Amino acid sequence: MAIIKCPECGHQISDKAPTCPNCGVEIAGKVIRCPNCGEVYFKDEEMCPNCHYPTPGTSSATTPTELHQAPVPPSKSDAVQSKDQEGQPHPQQTAIPQQPHQQQTVEQTPRPVRRATPPVPPVPPRSGNGHGNEGVDKSGEGPQQPNKKRNHTALIVAFIIALCCVGIMFYYYHDAKDSKEEEAYEYAMQSTDPQVLQSYLDTYRDAPEAHIDSIQSHLQMLKENDQDWNNALMSGSRSALQDYLNSHPNSPHAGEARDRIDSLDWVEAKGLNTEQSYQKYLSMHPEGAHIDEANDDIKKIRSKQLQPQEKTMISGLFRRFFQSINSRDENRLTDQVEDVMSNFLGKTGATKSDVITFMDKIYKDDMTNMNWRLNNDYVIKKRSVGDEEYEYNVSFSARQDVEYTDPTKNGSTKFKINATVSPDGKISSMSMIKIIE
Repeated sequence: MAIIKCPECGHQISDKAPTCPNCGVEIAGKVIRCPNCGEVYFKDEEMCPNCHYPTPGTSSATTPTELHQAPVPPSKSDAVQSKDQEGQPHPQQTAIPQQPHQQQTVEQTPRPVRRATPPVPPVPPRSGNGHGNEGVDKSGEGPQQPNKKRNHTALIVAFIIALCCVGIMFYYYHDAKDSKEEEAYEYAMQSTDPQVLQSYLDTYRDAPEAHIDSIQSHLQMLKENDQDWNNALMSGSRSALQDYLNSHPNSPHAGEARDRIDSLDWVEAKGLNTEQSYQKYLSMHPEGAHIDEANDDIKKIRSKQLQPQEKTMISGLFRRFFQSINSRDENRLTDQVEDVMSNFLGKTGATKSDVITFMDKIYKDDMTNMNWRLNNDYVIKKRSVGDEEYEYNVSFSARQDVEYTDPTKNGSTKFKINATVSPDGKISSMSMIKIIE
């Protein structure tokens, strides 16, 4: 047994492992070590991929061993040989000389003739008749040797049946044990918990050596992984945690590492407390643990901070309002205000018709031209009035230039204007104060 590098992926594995736990390629019996340079590669390659030394051939031919068979005992049918019709012994039978007065008895009850090999001791006669009928009982029914053989055969058959039953039981027991060990091995190899692997080693001490080597190799890899995790954890650095994730993407600590990185990035965003920092956190962690908090903080910031597009919207609204007065365009003027205004030049519940009345009132009969100019000195305060709905309090100054038919009456007047802009982007209240210079 030896720990080798998988020729396919370079993962450390036992040379007796059935497959590589990392890439799944077959290992046991499929690899060979180069006798020239020591490189491990697959047997089916013609030469070593490192030094190009030819792959040594293997021979499975073996010289069969001569088998010796024990001599087969003669059967009963071979024991007695008959003479031919002329009274001569069979060519393959050695004649046994008989006494003249015994010939009739032998012809009536043939006596078994045994081969010379193996020798059989003579059987003493059962009766003292002296006529050579040693193998015949008194009833004349022949020898009792076959009955003893049948008894022995029955015992042998019973023993063989019992032995087969025991063998079958042992086979199923051993098969069930192997099946259970195989399931435990596969489960342990897929686990990332070192305790599961150690439990396998403690429980299946007699497991196949290849399985034990693979489990030990896997356990060693997890221990090294734990050491790298401890180092990254102790550092408390985001870069160290990210490096650990890059090196061990399938580690059991990968989830914890991502959570810690998420927490560190949130602390940084919260410390800056800007819309940009929260947007950066959301882009890096679209499913982070603090996405709801980040969105809420963005809303709070937007409710307090005026965005450039909001300032552009407000300045455009008042520019169109006063340009409509300059051109006496009633439709365009009323498009800039709410249907009902909370206050307009001191009148509560003012309507669009009240705005038109104001415009007609400031135009005099001898007036030839009127021009409102905004100083663009806006002071805008933003207030949240709903879910992403905001109201704006606006202060700015404007100058009114008026020309009359009598040039001596021409003049300019400066006003301080305070107004409220609704979430719909229209004027909901407005007041004007004349500034005396």
